[in-house]
Amino acid sequence: MLHFKAIFKTIAILVLITSLFMLLPAGIALYCGEMPAFKSFLISIAGSALLCGSCLFFTRKYKNDIFSTRDGFLFVTMSWFTVSLMGTFPYFLSGAIPDFTNAFFETISGFSSTGATILNDIESLPKSILFWRSLTNWIGGMGIVVLTVAVFPLLGIGGLQLIKAEAPGPTVDRITPRITETAKILWIIYIAFTAAETILLLFGGMSLFDALTHTFGTISSGGFSPKDSSIGYYHSAYIECVVIVFMFLSGVNFALPYRLAAGKSLMVFRDTELRAYIIILLTASLLIFINKLGPGDSIFNTARTAIFHVTAILTTTGFNTTDYEKWPYFSQMVLFSLFFIGACSGSTSGGIKIIRIITLLKQALNEIKLLLHPRGVFILKIGNNVVKKNIVYAIAGFFFLYIFTAIVLTFIVASSGEDIFTSFSAVLSAQGCIGPAFGAAGPSGCYVYFADYVKWTLSFAMIIGRLELYTVLVLLTPGFWKKY
Repeated sequence: MLHFKAIFKTIAILVLITSLFMLLPAGIALYCGEMPAFKSFLISIAGSALLCGSCLFFTRKYKNDIFSTRDGFLFVTMSWFTVSLMGTFPYFLSGAIPDFTNAFFETISGFSSTGATILNDIESLPKSILFWRSLTNWIGGMGIVVLTVAVFPLLGIGGLQLIKAEAPGPTVDRITPRITETAKILWIIYIAFTAAETILLLFGGMSLFDALTHTFGTISSGGFSPKDSSIGYYHSAYIECVVIVFMFLSGVNFALPYRLAAGKSLMVFRDTELRAYIIILLTASLLIFINKLGPGDSIFNTARTAIFHVTAILTTTGFNTTDYEKWPYFSQMVLFSLFFIGACSGSTSGGIKIIRIITLLKQALNEIKLLLHPRGVFILKIGNNVVKKNIVYAIAGFFFLYIFTAIVLTFIVASSGEDIFTSFSAVLSAQGCIGPAFGAAGPSGCYVYFADYVKWTLSFAMIIGRLELYTVLVLLTPGFWKKY
């Protein structure tokens, strides 16, 4: 049985918390004299407070510590949609993005840390709107539900069900026995990374505004930039190297920095997924470097460009310094192959995740061994841990659903007249929370020219990609809504 009133009560708390973040861009709007934007933030905050306050009043008798797994799935999906709807109004009311479909697309892209945009003249927007745009990246990167669990222990035992429903990766890595403490530690690490990158970017000559907004896009693996040419605007090797480092760190399981700080360095360096992550990043960068390097080209600049874009795509951040569609086709193919991977589980990145790729690869090798030795017994191990069959089946099911869903959504996008490569890469980019794709959705283009129903389709792809398919798709099954 679903506890609807408890779900609505918790959503109201979540939306109220998220709306309070609007006070920051509202302050910037007031300071910069951007009155239409200032009014739009005040109206959005007041509207959220009124609706959430009313909901909390009428559901005050219902406890929100009774969440089941089914409640968690429904809550998480509804919360992402509701928060994105709330976040749309500053764009819409201020006139920065006067079309509601475009405004919603930009908002869901921000909260899902995708970074796809409908804006073709980003720098013309008010600073307060650009700050809110990047802030949605930062809030969504770690997860708005994880934020709620960290700030509001009201959720009690239901908190674990909510994080299980939202947290990226095949498993929830609990740093401490208490899920609330785990959520707090994750946010402390997240804030520490944010502070460190902001300071380093300031040393690189960025203004405080630019440093914060680019840090929000980096740490969240979101990729929103207040500049039309993204990181390429600065033409700075120092800034690019700083961003590369923090994109890499954001693609690492956030439990590993905590363990490193706790003196468990051996456990960190033996982590199978981390080692595979580094190998994939270096191999892809080397292949592009060799393919791109031509007579008279700078070795350092070519290597830097290759590493930057490989890291940006692999971690699903989506920043760019140049138009990679002008690269040789082999280099483009290397980047496109990274659309299917993503970084580590437990990170802010999207995509399938490396641990799933490793598991399926090892299972495939075991199947080959079984053909050669039919009576053999082969155990699948990741590091020192034995992977149970039910986990392998779950990962295989996820992989099938991921590709099948991408193909179905590609048909919908292609029905609007977009070419096959644009359609498929745009869907993979949205579903993998990457941002830029190829063709009309490439780094030199944007999504504004897509049909409205395509934007809604891609918005759906961003939500299911951010919540890792099962959380959303389970709601579409008749069995979910049956009373037990």
